[in-house]
Amino acid sequence: MNLSNVVIVLDHPDESRNIGAACRAMANNGISLLRIVGKKEDYDIEHIHTLAIHAKDIFDNAHFFTSITEATKDCSMSAGTTRRRGKKRGILLLPEEFAIQADSITQSSGKVAIVFGNERTGLTDEQLDECTLGVTIPSSDEFGSLNLSHAVQILCYHLFRQNKGDIKGFTPLTLERIDTTVQTIANSLQKIGFFSLAGRTDMEEFWRNLLSRSSMTESEAQYIEKIFTKAAGLASKNTSGQGTFH
Repeated sequence: MNLSNVVIVLDHPDESRNIGAACRAMANNGISLLRIVGKKEDYDIEHIHTLAIHAKDIFDNAHFFTSITEATKDCSMSAGTTRRRGKKRGILLLPEEFAIQADSITQSSGKVAIVFGNERTGLTDEQLDECTLGVTIPSSDEFGSLNLSHAVQILCYHLFRQNKGDIKGFTPLTLERIDTTVQTIANSLQKIGFFSLAGRTDMEEFWRNLLSRSSMTESEAQYIEKIFTKAAGLASKNTSGQGTFH
């Protein structure tokens, strides 16, 4: 994903502060090209800058157009966002599905536009017809309308994650790695005479089952091993000292 080829298009947004918040959402995800269908003089720049905080340059460098078609004419794909389904709205992609399609286009130097409608009305069928496909963000049936900047944040985030495909979240340890920790625990308990040799198997099974359910990380496993190893060492030192004293 080449984020420099991603264009955010806001079609006649009502609220200046929403534009500022959208700029901040874009900056959070490394996207900087903003186009607005409307007139610049209709908006309060101070309100925009206040909500944009350190992303005000995105608005200052934004371009204004008279239609979605004009705003997206240099793009290879334009995705209109909508929460409403209907015969005229065709097949709607989820954000993650759209991100995959956009990836190959932006990597090939083509621009991809994401079009967001007015806060009150969204995109009409006619405006969606100016786009090449539709994208929808699933939300509650009881309260499905998203704030404009929130919708921008969600779409931009999925594109950002597609760009940063190497980002890794939490990765639980394998059972093989957990067995190493279990052996450290069992060996340490054996050294301090915690259980008889016959009870070691049951103890190992207990710890293996417990630690596998905990989905612990590598650093947590190392910390547990350190605790038991140190405890066994201290117990051995204390026993040795008492023997000398007697």
